[in-house]
Amino acid sequence: MKFRLLSYNIHKGIGGLDRRYRPQRIIDTIKHYAADVILLQEVDDGVPRSRFHRQVDFLGEELGFQHRAFQANVKLKQGGYGNAILSRFPMDEIIDIDLTVPPKKRRRALLVRLHLRSEGHTRSAVIVNIHLGLAGYERAIQSRRLLQNQAITHLRESTPMIVGGDFNDVWASLGRKVFEPAGFQLAAGKFKTFPAAYPVRPLDRIYYRGELKFCSGFGGHTNLAREASDHLPIIADFEILSKQETNSSSQ
Repeated sequence: MKFRLLSYNIHKGIGGLDRRYRPQRIIDTIKHYAADVILLQEVDDGVPRSRFHRQVDFLGEELGFQHRAFQANVKLKQGGYGNAILSRFPMDEIIDIDLTVPPKKRRRALLVRLHLRSEGHTRSAVIVNIHLGLAGYERAIQSRRLLQNQAITHLRESTPMIVGGDFNDVWASLGRKVFEPAGFQLAAGKFKTFPAAYPVRPLDRIYYRGELKFCSGFGGHTNLAREASDHLPIIADFEILSKQETNSSSQ
């Protein structure tokens, strides 16, 4: 049972160079990579700069994703912005996990459980979308707080789980210090994604653990993607094992 996951800081649909709100560039970039599950950061909701669009629904409709979740993290004078998950698979158990470190900007993680169906089989996977803070100590606190949340600690280590998003991890230390000790492996994160026009920093990452096979990963680098946002997207292909495959592989 294979699926493709894409993580993308869309910068509210505002281009990284021209600073113009042109959401069609975001739509076309996402379509190009034909993902099944999409993690989006900096998603506007009712903000003048983005024509008051509720972007989770606007993008979901344009891309044909029926299943959606959104959390508004930063409040503005009008509207706000936050994280969103779009999925071709049904999802439930939608949970907001507070990662705010005062007096820093409000940050939360968006957790959902996906139900992936293929050839008569259904397996569930836990997906977490995050956008961590700008300060190193803040990111370390947020990462540990995430993994210590009851919504995650009660899971079996074998439960398929993915944590992706904008880690702002300039020094690439969170994997070694926090996620790898918790059993996660890096699927995508060595790809330079920021700034999109001339990327020099791998700020966006995808980690996974449990009964998942990582097949391949890459960073988006089309000319359109370099214009659409100030980040480039990252993409990872996974195979979630059926119970029969899991049992046979352990024998």
